[in-house]
Amino acid sequence: MFAEYRIDDLRDKMNRMEIRPLDVMVTGVTGAGKSTTLNGLFEKCVAKVGNGVDPETMDLTAYELNNVARFWDTPGLGDGVNRDKVHSKKIVDLLYKTYTIDNKVYGWIDMVLIIIEGINRDMGSTYKLLNEIIVPNFQRDRILVAINQSDVAMKGRHWDSRYNRPDDTLENFLREQAQSIKRRVKEATDVEIITPVYYSGEHGYNVNKLMDLIIDNIPTNRRDLVLH
Repeated sequence: MFAEYRIDDLRDKMNRMEIRPLDVMVTGVTGAGKSTTLNGLFEKCVAKVGNGVDPETMDLTAYELNNVARFWDTPGLGDGVNRDKVHSKKIVDLLYKTYTIDNKVYGWIDMVLIIIEGINRDMGSTYKLLNEIIVPNFQRDRILVAINQSDVAMKGRHWDSRYNRPDDTLENFLREQAQSIKRRVKEATDVEIITPVYYSGEHGYNVNKLMDLIIDNIPTNRRDLVLH
């Protein structure tokens, strides 16, 4: 489904940027569900998922959704000081990966998608990821934030497993949480983000809204390596 989702919009925007494919880095703390998110987008198991908060992604892996969109899975932060240093370097190196057209150098990664877990277990590491790794090395207007694991927010008590969606109580909580995270990110990092979408990669809930977030905010030009 998502390989063809709004495919004409994607192609039109890629033609306008004069690139193909769109390269999106998917990052976040360990346990936020980056690999589960990718599996939800691809609607099959393309990325191995860790158990609990144990990390599974230890390297950088690219997955092509179609010929116009590619997603890069990255190792999560929050595994300890030494591991975080190694993982941070891999992420920064990817942000500075380049390609050259007409003797001009551009950044390979077009957008960064930061995944936050629905229970907000480790916002400190998320702020560190933004403040110390992403923002100093990437344009702010290309950063998106999304909230995964909607099914376990509020301890999972208001997830309607019969219809595979939140009940009204959880829906209202998730809306408020999205607005709260937007405010908290601004206060902690001075980054003004678009209101995050909330979804469940594991259950396929609102994954279309995640794709809408990406497609609706695709930049209009290639990424210059000079930060503004």
